Amino acid sequence: MTAVVTRKPDITPGGPVGRLVVGLFMRWLRWLSSATRRGLAFFVARLAFGLGIRRAVALDNLKHAFPERSEDERLAIARGVYRSLALAAIEAVTSDLLPDDELNRAVEVVDWKGLDVLLDARQPVLIASAHLGSWELFAEVMARRRYVFSAVVRPLAGAFNEWVVNNRKAAGVELILQRGALRKMLAALERGRAVVQLIDQVLPARDGVFVPFFGRLASTTPAVSMAARVSKAPVYVVAAVREGERLRMFVEGPVPFVDSGDRDRDLVTHTAALTAIIEGLVRKYPDQWLWLHRRWKVAPPQG
Repeated sequence: MTAVVTRKPDITPGGPVGRLVVGLFMRWLRWLSSATRRGLAFFVARLAFGLGIRRAVALDNLKHAFPERSEDERLAIARGVYRSLALAAIEAVTSDLLPDDELNRAVEVVDWKGLDVLLDARQPVLIASAHLGSWELFAEVMARRRYVFSAVVRPLAGAFNEWVVNNRKAAGVELILQRGALRKMLAALERGRAVVQLIDQVLPARDGVFVPFFGRLASTTPAVSMAARVSKAPVYVVAAVREGERLRMFVEGPVPFVDSGDRDRDLVTHTAALTAIIEGLVRKYPDQWLWLHRRWKVAPPQG
């Protein structure tokens, strides 16, 4: 008698059933009004915080970063972090739905510091950013202004992330995978594209340089600084933070790469300068940064 083998349906996020479920959810999400999506984001944030999803990581990070603040203050910051991340996740797959006039009203640029002139002229420029505020709407603003740019990203898996990637590509963003990205970054600069990279996530020690971030050494990608050293392209730091229902874009730079002849030291110095600017913005808007990330999990080499 032949045994009958039955297969369980693949309901993983990247499987066919998972893709179907996520696809239906995305279509429903995009059908909702912006106010309803915002309310949904806040509900998901409260649920995730209440369930303790990475809450211990966030609170431990905040305790190290802000030892002078009370436990209640750090709890309030952490709750805000979950709200900010939930909003960013929804914006990642719905930012294209915002009408131009609404997006222009919602975003204020404090001072372009000459970056807009370079972007308008399609001059090569490097932009360092962070998982702060609404990095997805920052990309949408860039795309709507017809600025051509490439973004260095980590590989994204799963049905939800497929929607994120497709949204970025539809906006005209060229994606460069992070591993071995330098050659493609330089090629994009040669084609007059801006190159954007979020530089606030941990890397294995062999791939990063250790620079101060909130008083602790953090393994950080030197890719932007490496590209600046080779290409001589100007480097800016840009972040879009929330102020109520509006976004304020901060631009700092250009941050010069000083070539002293000591390549390794120069890369560390420049990466540290970019990271210091990001830290300043995170200190100003602590409830909008990715404290759920194990930023300091890789220790610097001893000796």
